[in-house]
Amino acid sequence: MTSTTPPSHLSADGGAVSRRFYAWEVGIVLALSLGRSAVYAVLQLAERLSIAPLSEQSATVQRSRSRAEFFDFSYQLLDSLFALVPVTLVLYLLFLHGGNPFRRWGLDFRRPGRDWALGAGLFVLIGLGTLVVYAAGRGLGLTVQIVPSDVTEYWWSAPVLLLAALRHSLLEEVIMVAYLFDRARRIWPQLATSTAALWLLILASAALRGAYHLYQGFGPGFGNLVMGVIFGWLYLRYGRVMPLVIAHFLLDATAFLAFPLVLTSFGLDSLL
Repeated sequence: MTSTTPPSHLSADGGAVSRRFYAWEVGIVLALSLGRSAVYAVLQLAERLSIAPLSEQSATVQRSRSRAEFFDFSYQLLDSLFALVPVTLVLYLLFLHGGNPFRRWGLDFRRPGRDWALGAGLFVLIGLGTLVVYAAGRGLGLTVQIVPSDVTEYWWSAPVLLLAALRHSLLEEVIMVAYLFDRARRIWPQLATSTAALWLLILASAALRGAYHLYQGFGPGFGNLVMGVIFGWLYLRYGRVMPLVIAHFLLDATAFLAFPLVLTSFGLDSLL
């Protein structure tokens, strides 16, 4: 696998403080974002298991927040904007240490054709895999009924749901892949020379990705773990996070706007 991150910046005392600083930084960023979500998701799964079988329960991803149109719109918009703050934070942290995250992580538009081709391919692959895992999970009673969105249909519903899809794609791929892999290599320099260590990093990131989806049941947790492995490997292979953002955006946008249609198209009406 090729390296996508330059050697870590060393502090005046030889680097020990620098590595500790990055470790604390990662911990704080995760506690403010997806690490926090993982803790809550595990607790929600435990609560679900104590109440009733998972097959008898449901989970809504994008929930309507108010019966009043103006307030629902305001809540939806603010939810997406505030959720993007951790993404802004990690971009700022990299700029603070003298790096350009957009170029370093491939979060730019330098290769639109290649990025969209790879992103679209991933969308098809992961999308089909998601349907298989969801159907199997529902059949085995390991997955709750997933309702991607119950937002009331207004003129602004589709744009707001597309913004939510963009928010999820940026939050997860920038933090869980680009940022986490960057900081991990600064904390553990041996990642630059050890294939086994790189795979351990991929698996750790994928496991966390799966963990914060466990509120939907074991099926989505496993499915997102596999997705995390594929995305992590591709990022290390090509050094660009933009295809992952594109694929994730397409997955969530399709789920939010056309989930019933997709299930019906594949003969999975019974899962609605």
